Amino acid sequence: MNPTDYDVVVVGLGPTGLTLANLLGRRGVSVLVLEREPEYYGLARAVYTDDEGLRVFQTAGAADELAADMNIDSTVQWVRGDGSVLAQFHSTDRPLGWPIVNFLYQPYLENSLERALSRYPHVTVRRGREVTTFDQDAFGVSVEHAESGGTGYGQRASEPDPRTAERVRAQFLVGCDGGRSVVRTNLGIDMTGTSFPERWLVVDLKANDGVDAFRHLPYFNFVCDPELPIVSCPQPGGHHRFEFMLSDDQTKEEMEDAETVRRHISRYVDPDEVEVLRKLVYTFNAVIADRWRVGRILLAGDAAHMTPQFIGQGMNSGVRDADNLSWKLTAILKHGASQRILNTYETERRPHAKAMIDLSVLNKSLVSIDNKLIAGARDLALTTALRVPGLGGWIRGAKMKPSPRFRRGAYLGLPRRGLWGVEGTLAPQPEVRTYDGHHCRFDDVLGLGFSVLGYNIDPRAALNAGDLAALRAIGARFVTVYKVGARPQGVPGDGRATGQDYADIEDHTGALARWFGKARVETGGLLLLRPDRFVFGTAARGHGGELIAELSKQLDTQQTPEADSLVALPEPPSASVSEPYTHLEEAG
Repeated sequence: MNPTDYDVVVVGLGPTGLTLANLLGRRGVSVLVLEREPEYYGLARAVYTDDEGLRVFQTAGAADELAADMNIDSTVQWVRGDGSVLAQFHSTDRPLGWPIVNFLYQPYLENSLERALSRYPHVTVRRGREVTTFDQDAFGVSVEHAESGGTGYGQRASEPDPRTAERVRAQFLVGCDGGRSVVRTNLGIDMTGTSFPERWLVVDLKANDGVDAFRHLPYFNFVCDPELPIVSCPQPGGHHRFEFMLSDDQTKEEMEDAETVRRHISRYVDPDEVEVLRKLVYTFNAVIADRWRVGRILLAGDAAHMTPQFIGQGMNSGVRDADNLSWKLTAILKHGASQRILNTYETERRPHAKAMIDLSVLNKSLVSIDNKLIAGARDLALTTALRVPGLGGWIRGAKMKPSPRFRRGAYLGLPRRGLWGVEGTLAPQPEVRTYDGHHCRFDDVLGLGFSVLGYNIDPRAALNAGDLAALRAIGARFVTVYKVGARPQGVPGDGRATGQDYADIEDHTGALARWFGKARVETGGLLLLRPDRFVFGTAARGHGGELIAELSKQLDTQQTPEADSLVALPEPPSASVSEPYTHLEEAG
């Protein structure tokens, strides 16, 4: 077997690559990150993350620092051209332990994630290095990269210097290198979907020092004005973004002119109180790569799918990709799992990414209506729907957002039981109580790998020695979940937690009791969580061995490297969008 320099080479240092490198680094995987641009971009593109994204950042050990720099729990509105409110979307629920609506300034996020990588001596970041070629065999991937002056993030042409070429060897290569992905292009993988002709002017602003320029714009607004659809987005640190839809007769040069920008932003702010950081006319794309994996080479983030900006889910879809990939790569590299588990990466992530794209396109179609009669009908339909019992609450809570729930038969785990089974769904994250009376987030007890939850029972007592050995071999953690007030008491030594891989918690909010009830797990039963907190499966009292046997079977840890590397890859799923991918321009 050829030796390797790194476990994984990650191409691209945007949010997806940064998240993946942090997750792998925290799990002890050696990583080389290659970024073509020698200098950090320094301007915002993504503006939003949700509770799923923050939960992934929690796993990466960075969520608290990131959330401290966010505008959290913001209200999102549809408003008319005169500013009157059509609909508000707001939720203060914390089903996953974090706020659902959070607006960010991307440079803050990326700087924090890049600083976090310094904690891992086994993670190497090299800027100004462009991948030129790569090839793979049964045992790894060879990657050649060379010094690059960068493209100014798509603003100019650039060629790497062949005299500076270096070649490294890794087990896997992951292309997180954006919509113009070099990795995807060199693999010959096309993208399928729609490139929309509508053009928008994005204007990023920063309030002048000592000036409170945006206090009167506290919420995120979709301005549903048929004469000029607008997006108004608050951001932390005195930043704000506006987006203005162009008419057919307006040119890029005209709209990016300083006087035009000044005239547009003056509708909402005093132009003399702000600095224009960026002004750019862009189009957007709703496209998905036809295939996300070729052997040991994978695509993630915008390299695999591009989401229009109208629900803020482009970056978050890449973060979910990183979460899904990181634990599977770790299971292969550290615990001997079969590469076959990577076949579930696309089958799990593609439907959800596509659903986010579809919802974004729908929202775009509704907010950008430029016909007054149709816009009036839209407004009437929306205000009527908000008055319908049940439906109004569903709309205000933004419940139309695709849920973190894998498609039946397309995920790593036991089959879902019934219509509302928990298998293949994301576990909740309530606050829990430790034995010494402190509160913490649920995930902080679970560790970074698989976790076996016992309901009012030590899960280790429900498994035989062979099952325990199999679980410990993959770094699993064992957790007892007690109902509130149900801890052992009265006898010295009763309920004492022992072992580095064990913890016990009390469900003082009742959230886990309700979830176990939904999962049909009673006292003495077990529930097995994957490292990404999706449910692998459950077992009734006395049937834990069957659950662990199925886990071992699906991970296939006995697979030999030679045979595993030569497993035929499945045909890519048929695309659910039909128009050919045509072109790319920078997305806002």
